[in-house]
Amino acid sequence: MIHDSITDCVGGTPLVRLRRLFPQEGVEVLAKLEMLNPGGSVKDRSARYIVERGIADGMIRPGTHIVESTSGNFGVALAMVAVRYGLRFTAVVDPNASRTNLRILRQYGAEIEMVREVDSAGGYLHTRLARVQDLLTEDPDAVWINQYANHLNWETHAVTTAREVIDDCPEPVDVLVAAVSTTGTLHGLARGLRRVWPRLQVVAVDAVGSVIFGTPPGPRMLPGVGSSRVPELLTPAEIDRVVHIDDAAAIRGCHRLLRQEAIFAGGSSGSVVAAVEELLPDLPRPSRVLTLLADRGERYLDLVYTDELAIEHDELAYSSHS
Repeated sequence: MIHDSITDCVGGTPLVRLRRLFPQEGVEVLAKLEMLNPGGSVKDRSARYIVERGIADGMIRPGTHIVESTSGNFGVALAMVAVRYGLRFTAVVDPNASRTNLRILRQYGAEIEMVREVDSAGGYLHTRLARVQDLLTEDPDAVWINQYANHLNWETHAVTTAREVIDDCPEPVDVLVAAVSTTGTLHGLARGLRRVWPRLQVVAVDAVGSVIFGTPPGPRMLPGVGSSRVPELLTPAEIDRVVHIDDAAAIRGCHRLLRQEAIFAGGSSGSVVAAVEELLPDLPRPSRVLTLLADRGERYLDLVYTDELAIEHDELAYSSHS
């Protein structure tokens, strides 16, 4: 198939059995490799879907200025889609944004608004959102994507990701295990899958220090999982279990995934690996588990894959088998 643009290449990601990582008899763990989207993450789907729906509805026109508070995968995805459709894009970021992501955003031509004032909660979230509102006031033609409250965020995965899983799986999936931040990916995928497999169990993987499910706030190092606010999209009644994973366990999960499956993935993938390990003793046999590996590991070289962490991982692995 020959595509007409890079955005037409979004989706169609493969499923892989993680047999080396999870060899337990009676359990099959499937991973959807969302890192193979052209912009490098699962966020390519929602960026494309939201912008294309906006264009179809007339809310987004050639030259529209789209605005979002993000410096991570969604920002990169929006920057890619903005180039494709000739849109102006401003990413509102804070000093915690990685230099790698800022460089990628600039290469795509995105404008960057850096806020530096700490908010009342000790972070930058409220300051970033206030700057978004300033930009909307300054430019009446600006459109805020607002991924934490935009229903198109979850609809993306109910329409696209879930359909791909259903088409690729000859047998039903019993358990969905997915990392959460906006909760759009988890909810959309779960809703789409439950139309066909209504008995699906849904497990949310959150970060220690995240407040999504009412746990106390705390420091978090890895982007892509957890949040310092409760997303408007969250519907707790649709989630059967929540597993909280700390940064250290997520990093170990990333290294295990790389060493045993040769999959070079980002921080949230390590979180779901750790969560699946925690869930395994409680799963009935047979069980089929589905998870998503949301992004690639290159953007986490300074956070997850430094030499020091690799050495520490080897020492931990050695001591656990000695």
